Amino acid sequence: MDVFSRTFLPAAAETGLAVQAVSRHVPVFRRCVGAGDASVLVARCGRPDRAAGEYLLLLTHRRLVVTRQTRVLHRLRLHLNAELSELSDVTWSADPRQPAVELAATAIDGVRERFVIRVQHPRQVWQLDALLHHAFSTRLRSSRERVVAAIGDASTAARGAAFRPVVVH
Repeated sequence: MDVFSRTFLPAAAETGLAVQAVSRHVPVFRRCVGAGDASVLVARCGRPDRAAGEYLLLLTHRRLVVTRQTRVLHRLRLHLNAELSELSDVTWSADPRQPAVELAATAIDGVRERFVIRVQHPRQVWQLDALLHHAFSTRLRSSRERVVAAIGDASTAARGAAFRPVVVH
């Protein structure tokens, strides 16, 4: 049994989701997540700006994947599939008065995604807040760290001098 299989159902059970509720989403998640990637969070969520459809969020150590199930025909669609390093401006706000956490991130295509994760107890809000803090604050790199080389960088010039193009006929 791979890491994803061992961690997916316990993560779903931790948020109170039944196996039947998440089992339909597993094939979609499997296509997006590698076998060696552990599930950190599996939660039902909604969109504050849209009412139609039901969403299921999967957070691993490397990826954020969100599926959408339509209300009428119950069709599953992939809504978001992104590596954590590709997400920018990730924010979340925990509100214990209404047991929910709002998660927002900008995807690589520039679209701002917002999700509301509702929990059963106010103490779960702080657990979810700590989990999101660990997942995003420790793994997201700033845009400065993502720069491979800058124009005029001394190391780039040194590599360019040693580079010899090979002509293939």
